[in-house]
This record gives sequence, C-alpha cells and structure tokens, in this order.
Amino acid sequence: MATVARASGYSDHAGRRQEPSGNRGKRGNSRFPIIPFYAVLGFLTVSVAAIVFGTVTGIGKLEDPFGKPQAIRDIVISGGMDLPVQVLDAHSGKTIASYPVGEGGFVRGSLRALSRMRFVAKTDESVPYRLIRWENGAISLSDTASGERLILNAFGPDNAAAFAALLDAKVQ
Repeated sequence: MATVARASGYSDHAGRRQEPSGNRGKRGNSRFPIIPFYAVLGFLTVSVAAIVFGTVTGIGKLEDPFGKPQAIRDIVISGGMDLPVQVLDAHSGKTIASYPVGEGGFVRGSLRALSRMRFVAKTDESVPYRLIRWENGAISLSDTASGERLILNAFGPDNAAAFAALLDAKVQ
C-alpha cells in the first residue's frame, strides 16, 4: 500500500495530505473572484448604456448657455463716491468714459459695489474688470481679482446697455 501512495503522489504522514508531486508550487483549486468580476462588468454595462442614452437623447448634456464671447474689454475704474468716476481701457490706459458726480447711476453704483467687494476680500484695486458681450447677447462684468461674474442683463436692458456702451466706446 505504501507503493500506491508514493505512485499517486500522496503521503499519509501525520495525517496530512500533500499535493501531487506534479503540482508543487501551484495553488490548488484557485478560482478568480467571480462576484467582483460581475460587479465590475455590471458597472461598465450601466456606464456605457448611460453614455449611449445621453448621446442619443441629449438628456444630461451640458451646454454653455452664453455661447462664445463676441467682444471683450478689460477696464479699470478710478474715482470714488464723491469724485468723478473714470473708466479706463486697461491695455492703453486711456479714458473710455467719464461720469461726473450725480451721473452714470447704474454704472457708478455697480462699480462702487464691486470696489467694496474687493475691499472686503482684500484684493488689489488696480486689477482690471472684464466686460464681455456673449454670443446670445448677454453682457457680463467679471472681477478678474476675485473671479466674481455679474450677468448685467439681469438688471434690465437699460442697465445692461450702459455697460454695453463701454464695450463699444472709442478711446477718448
């Protein structure tokens, strides 16, 4: 019987069963973890289905409602509450518009509010603001120092037109 045990590669020493001699160094009964495999496969299937569904139907598609910028101008504001306000082209340093005390209501008030926001945020007052006319006709005023952006059309067409005039104004 001892010869049979040796021929088959098994031994009865101390009640332990050894692997056949031809499989030494390999794990016995090794299986790939099937549950994680099916979980990943299911996740990939759902992901691909969602992408195809979104592409075909357009649901979930992100679009920029403003489109591309049509006109951009960087401006610097000088003046104060009891002083005339001058709007300067940031690149040339020349005056675009000037508002004496008591005039330029919305432009003056907006710039005063933005200046206060810069003061509170402790950012540099000399950093220019950016006026942008978008493809859809919207006018925005961005504070390049803090990243804040105001869509000026929300304040009415007349107020947006006051800033649009600064985009189209010739340097004085």
